Amino acid sequence: MRVLVTGAAGFLGSHLVDRLLSEGQTVIGFDNLSTGTTENIAHLANESRFDFVEGDICRPFDPGPVDYVFNLASPASPPKYLALAIETLRAGSVGVENTLEIALRNSAGYLHASTSECYGEPLEHPQRECYWGNVNPVGPRSVYDEAKRYAEALVMAYHRTREANTHLVRIFNTYGPRLHPEDGRVISNFIAQALANEPLTVYGDGGQTRSFCYVDDLIEGILLLSRREEHLPVNIGNPNEFTILECAREVIELTGSRSELRYLPMPQDDPTRRCPDITKAKVLLGWEPKTELREGLIRTIDYFKSKAA
Repeated sequence: MRVLVTGAAGFLGSHLVDRLLSEGQTVIGFDNLSTGTTENIAHLANESRFDFVEGDICRPFDPGPVDYVFNLASPASPPKYLALAIETLRAGSVGVENTLEIALRNSAGYLHASTSECYGEPLEHPQRECYWGNVNPVGPRSVYDEAKRYAEALVMAYHRTREANTHLVRIFNTYGPRLHPEDGRVISNFIAQALANEPLTVYGDGGQTRSFCYVDDLIEGILLLSRREEHLPVNIGNPNEFTILECAREVIELTGSRSELRYLPMPQDDPTRRCPDITKAKVLLGWEPKTELREGLIRTIDYFKSKAA
């Protein structure tokens, strides 16, 4: 197949590109590099089945004939989407519509990368796909949360009214090699700080929870979903729940760091609990994550060490 991947130079996009190429697909990578980096795809410079195009999905573009579109283009780390507030909203609206039109013109399949942030500060735990969420529509984080929620509505509208072959994955906290040290997410923050023997930044009392999914497991789930006849959202994440404090202490142990913990106030609307119910993914896709947190952290720490070197 000839596949378009938007956000191809990002953390998840670059891993998806690698996986598609390993399966023999031809890939067009598209990215405006606002948060992605060509460093993530530099190893593909001599790959004949990969073409990279620098461009903005918010402007109409024609990648030529494609059989499938994976739309992963959006700022995803809190510091980045807060700094790029308008751009994030446009990526989730104008950009999604442009990529849906490409899929429709080519009778191509389409998968949109949505997020667990659609659930907001959840009143249901763990979160099932049928839960509608508890999101502050005017808070600072709304630029990301509501962009993703609108994008889901748009994708479903194209499916229902124009018979587009669409898929929606709700991605939970994911980590692994190619996370940017200044990404602003929990694991990248902790590892970068620990390797520098700086205090690990813990917001609130550290009792809030996250469920961390290793990137290879996530990509496997995304590909399985893209090949199924399921058009409603599917959670892809790790149901093993950890407190932020547990994660911080694990990183300090695995890095051998002298870091201590520094407690700061909780950011506004930061969710206190996050854990996916993956029953649907298990039944529909035969999927569940395989990588334990400790194993995934070791691989990620090794990557951060190699970049520092």
